[in-house]
Amino acid sequence: MSNALPPGLPAPAQEPVAKPYWEGTRTNKLMIQRCTGCGAHQWGPEWVCHRCHSFDLGWEEVAPRGRIWSWQRPHHPVHPALNGHGPYTIVLVELPEAGNVRMVGNLLCAPDAKVEIGAEVEAVFEPHDDADPPYTLVQWRAKG
Repeated sequence: MSNALPPGLPAPAQEPVAKPYWEGTRTNKLMIQRCTGCGAHQWGPEWVCHRCHSFDLGWEEVAPRGRIWSWQRPHHPVHPALNGHGPYTIVLVELPEAGNVRMVGNLLCAPDAKVEIGAEVEAVFEPHDDADPPYTLVQWRAKG
């Protein structure tokens, strides 16, 4: 698979609190935080539970699929490496198997593709092995 994003982008910040997420993406697993106290899933990674304020958080693998909750199509590059690579489609994906938490990512599609709220999507794990440090992004594509 060729990467959807061009080379030259900086590696995403990999904060210690998100280490299990980034380790999971390297092995094509979608890892989401879950409170061991109240059982709530949450995204993005935090040191405290959004629901009960416990500091007892763990991580679990969830199905790498969801549905589009919202989307937008920027026409401007947000980094010089993206010059000439727009427009692109960004989706907010709701994960039904993770308490309906939502995460943002790129939708791999034509720049003028029709996007439907509620459409099912699946994760595409895009490795960037030459980056320092190496990382894998979660991108999304329409299911089916």
